[in-house]
Amino acid sequence: MAGLMAGQNALIMGVANRWSIAWGIARSFAREGARCLLTYQGERQLDTVTELAGELPHSLVLPCDVTKDEELEALRATLAEQVGRVDTLVHSIAFARTEDLRGAFVDTSRDGFLLAQEVSAFSLVAAARAAATLMTNGGAIVTLTFAASERVFPNYNVMATAKASLESSMRYLAHDLGPRNIRANAISAGPIKTASARAVAGLGDFVKVYGEKAPLRRTVSQEEVGDAAVFLCSALGRGVTGQVLYVDAGYHIMGF
Repeated sequence: MAGLMAGQNALIMGVANRWSIAWGIARSFAREGARCLLTYQGERQLDTVTELAGELPHSLVLPCDVTKDEELEALRATLAEQVGRVDTLVHSIAFARTEDLRGAFVDTSRDGFLLAQEVSAFSLVAAARAAATLMTNGGAIVTLTFAASERVFPNYNVMATAKASLESSMRYLAHDLGPRNIRANAISAGPIKTASARAVAGLGDFVKVYGEKAPLRRTVSQEEVGDAAVFLCSALGRGVTGQVLYVDAGYHIMGF
């Protein structure tokens, strides 16, 4: 039986290791029949991403540093030549300096603030611009956010402002690309102990509180985020755009 994403080419940006949320999404997509096109940033990630890609049928691994326009253009050109069409873009990229993810937000440096915005928010715009030219049959874009975009999570600091910018960018992309039948949405996941999340001071406390306060009395897994992405990027989500889908065991509904 064909999967929900059979025949799709899915460009997935942000797989760093097997604990990445992007890897959970890639596995869910592959299970549903999509061909996964994985990007990596820098030679240090190449071996890891290549090894993971070996677990996915017909996958492709390509370099891309989202802070460099020439690499985004090279990615677009390579995909146009080797794949021809992109149906889905997953943007799971975020970065801030460790010193900006602890202590007082008021002490954030100008350079640190701008770096977080460039890598964590503007990269969505740049990647969407490149991928949309290959979405000749329409398509779907999904990015990853967190509830700190709207509420204060101590130590999340500069990344919270970047996530707020990311969500707003997603809505504007939904507006701009809608006439081309390209949808844009975000998934706001509960805390997952990824390698990058460990840079946030107090992550263990985040997870503990979620487990105690969320209606489901737990946090969520990569697989649950991946399955939510399948919904948004398959025909099941064809009428959904410009939305933030919370996959957080219900934590965001709680007031106290």
